[in-house]
Amino acid sequence: MKNMYTENANRAASANPLTPEDYEPNSKNPIAAAFFRNIALADELGSGVKKLFRYVMRYSGKEPQMLDGDVFRTIVPLDDDYSFDARLGENQSAETKGKNCTLNCTLSEKAIIEFLQNNSTATQDAISKAIGKSLRSVKTDMAHLQKIGLLKREGSKMTGTWVVKSK
Repeated sequence: MKNMYTENANRAASANPLTPEDYEPNSKNPIAAAFFRNIALADELGSGVKKLFRYVMRYSGKEPQMLDGDVFRTIVPLDDDYSFDARLGENQSAETKGKNCTLNCTLSEKAIIEFLQNNSTATQDAISKAIGKSLRSVKTDMAHLQKIGLLKREGSKMTGTWVVKSK
């Protein structure tokens, strides 16, 4: 199993490993933190720790380690055999396996491909509403799909169609 490590300078509150149950947020700059929370550009102080534990557990089946000290260390276990992406190949039907979606596609990119197979003249705004993603996310995902050769635009911006390619 592999691990991902991050480190950054820190004003330590304790020298113990952190868990969501015993973690108490300790802002390095409380005035700046309060400002960004008030203008909705930051989450609740400490919410990142909760999210990290929740999503790493879903990805690798193991908890991350967060070590408080003069250097704050986070160790995230990576397990390719456990991850959701690794299991996608097992769950694909025979008709879609290898046809349009590869393991390099995200879930939203797969949703875009599926939607466009039945709605080739759809606008990015319509795609955004149909799959429940922001317009910015749809534009980014579609640019990636075009880059890897799974999606192509034929015709003009106004009257053209989207062509989903097999890879």
